[in-house]
Amino acid sequence: MNLLVPNLGSTSLKYQILEMPSEKVLAKGRVERVRDYHEAIASISTGDNRIDAVAFKAVHGGPRYRGTFVIDADVIRSMETFLPAAPAHNTIYLAAIRAFQDILPAVPLVAAFETEFHATMPEYARAYGVPGPWRDRGISKYGFHGASHQYIRERCRELLGAHLRLVSAHLGGSSSMCAIDRGRSIDTTMGFSPQSGLENATRHGDLDVFAVLFMIERHGWSPEEVRRQLAGEGGLAGLSGIPGGDVRDLEEACQAANPQAELALQVFVYQVKKTIGAYAAAMGGLDALAFTGGIGENSARLRAACCEGLEFLGIRLDPAKNTTGTGDRVVSAPDSAVIVLALATNEELIVARRAYKVLAASERTSTAS
Repeated sequence: MNLLVPNLGSTSLKYQILEMPSEKVLAKGRVERVRDYHEAIASISTGDNRIDAVAFKAVHGGPRYRGTFVIDADVIRSMETFLPAAPAHNTIYLAAIRAFQDILPAVPLVAAFETEFHATMPEYARAYGVPGPWRDRGISKYGFHGASHQYIRERCRELLGAHLRLVSAHLGGSSSMCAIDRGRSIDTTMGFSPQSGLENATRHGDLDVFAVLFMIERHGWSPEEVRRQLAGEGGLAGLSGIPGGDVRDLEEACQAANPQAELALQVFVYQVKKTIGAYAAAMGGLDALAFTGGIGENSARLRAACCEGLEFLGIRLDPAKNTTGTGDRVVSAPDSAVIVLALATNEELIVARRAYKVLAASERTSTAS
């Protein structure tokens, strides 16, 4: 089975074609500066490879769709219902789904929701203290970046030989962390929406909702205006005043002694350190800490800053290993009680595995009947 796995960004489209179950990559590509997703999808080069199915790293499908599903009208309706909770993400994926339905009408489409990996969170970690009718309407902690955190779980098991008490830190333009207790997600920083948790490049992190109500009432802003500001001008961009909130730009500004850029990175590092400690408490200890994502994998400076002061947890970086080397590697000191790793993630592979499992099961059921 050949699966096309598109990974959609706000202005980019990455894709891989994987042969399953061998997991052989048959082709990959990238389209930049996307303005029209129908046009970008039509330009995907599949070569001589047939496409048996398309599998999406879908984001938010609400409580009913916290898993991997063949896309039908109900799946699309649920994504539309929860679009206000993940406007940047669901809007893009809904557009892509409709484009593929038009371009490859006979090919099944599969949604592997990011919330699936976090379905193992206990209820006490998932529930918000809101009125009961709110919870009945789906207000709950869902968690995102599930494909990345799942891949890090699998990669750490390969490298370390077992499922341990692991904190997965996916740090990039969009950042989240996950407590993985012997293979199971028990908590994560993102909640009802990808807006919550750590500060992201342009999206705010945790925020007292009454601050939002205060600004709405004081300025007469519409929900759409508030959403635009908090999603596009918040986070590291809002703290630093640097549009886009790219950490590379912030680090460069810090070298020029920009105090707001320094504050933004201090806030980010503080949130990461605080979360590591909290998740160690939630799991009754910590065996491994894995950094991934554009920042986690590539920024030795921020890895060091996030680990500084955590020696009491048994975390000790090796300065040489942390600043040199490439590929998946251990960056902790030999005497560190906690193994610290820098890893590349592979969300597309996890999406392909999930989709293949669902499609193969569906095929067996059809054959049996």
